Amino acid sequence: MAIPSKVRAGDILQWRDSETEDVFGNAITSTDWSVTYYLRTNTASEAHTTSSSVYLSGWQFTVAAAVTTNFDAGDWYFQAVADKSGAEKQTILSGQFEVLPSLVYSGSAAAYDGRSQIRKDLDQVQAAIRTVATGGGVKEYKIGTRSAKKYDLAELFQLEAKLKAELAREEASEKIANGLGNPRSLFVRFN
Repeated sequence: MAIPSKVRAGDILQWRDSETEDVFGNAITSTDWSVTYYLRTNTASEAHTTSSSVYLSGWQFTVAAAVTTNFDAGDWYFQAVADKSGAEKQTILSGQFEVLPSLVYSGSAAAYDGRSQIRKDLDQVQAAIRTVATGGGVKEYKIGTRSAKKYDLAELFQLEAKLKAELAREEASEKIANGLGNPRSLFVRFN
């Protein structure tokens, strides 16, 4: 098990890494090596470092819920550095994960929009199409990173098709990540 691809702010974060090898095929195990994970995002002063504990011949990591509560939602990046008594250090793994916002609240709940940016953009485009189709004029819209003073219906339909395709890919990826299988897979049984 590696560091999870999605983490909810305020939840305990735990994972294990198995032993590995260096570029020459020499074993990197918990007998001789410790591992430190460096977690960072694009917000100034927003980072965390977590050290390993031994788990069989690999390592185990824990980041307390009290720490992840302060993680900003968005993309985070990690670098796992193996250290052999301070004499040798090398990166054994790097990548990224997503921190999801916490839905926990106290008192009265504030509004929360859990839609992805693609879904929000698609909803805006469809609202613009309805406005144009009912005789209204689209004077100015900002959709994602694009803004326009006036879209014609053909451009809106083209943008809608593009966003629908992106949304379908996003939803398929989420289903696969949640263990629900690939919605594009087709299974056939022959008797």
